[in-house]
Amino acid sequence: MVGKYISLKDSYVSVNEALSHASVSQNFKLKVDWLDSEIFEKNKEKLQILNDYHGVILPGGFGVRGSEGKILVANYCRINKIPYLGICFGFQLALVSYLRHACGIKDANSIEINPKTSNPVIHILPEQNDKKLGGTMRLGNHKINLVKNTTAYNIYGKQSSISRRHRHRYEFNTIYKPALKNSDLILSGFSDNNKRAEILEIKNHPFYFATQYHPEFNSTPEKSEELYHNFIKHSIKRKISL
Repeated sequence: MVGKYISLKDSYVSVNEALSHASVSQNFKLKVDWLDSEIFEKNKEKLQILNDYHGVILPGGFGVRGSEGKILVANYCRINKIPYLGICFGFQLALVSYLRHACGIKDANSIEINPKTSNPVIHILPEQNDKKLGGTMRLGNHKINLVKNTTAYNIYGKQSSISRRHRHRYEFNTIYKPALKNSDLILSGFSDNNKRAEILEIKNHPFYFATQYHPEFNSTPEKSEELYHNFIKHSIKRKISL
């Protein structure tokens, strides 16, 4: 798990529980290492340590510190076919990473990280533009429509929609959707009449998913959440193959 709150592991307690549910359901003994994303900013060669892992998670978070390291991690997992699951901030930074490294938009960024970026591929919720930060988050359950014939659609049992919980104030700037046309990145879930991107996946990759919502909140000991279940499934496959 790559983040910046690694000294406060309870910050990711819901993610840890969801991973545990998915592992137990597949008779897999889980071991999680916490990696500080800032180490990759200081020395990019250290990204190679990710090759020793069976899967990588970028959980939710806020702020500038460590964000460039997370962007590098998202790109490394994509290129090196390492199972990747990005949650909330991990979804946003996966988009920044892809638009930078695969689409050639070198200064793609989130305005949370660089308010003056000339390519704000992640921007503040449009309805919050004239408000201060306090009380501006998008919270609670929202309906997500799944794009047919995508991997996400199949993972969620070919349902037309799901409902998942959110906690964010920034989102993908959809004016950059044309830049993703004919690329390996597919936006496979949307909410609010397709205004908001909710899921991304990478074609021809063992498992590369990221979500704006928090799937861990829908995981229980009796039924692990589908994306977590499949993340562990593909992590086990990588373990066997290494």
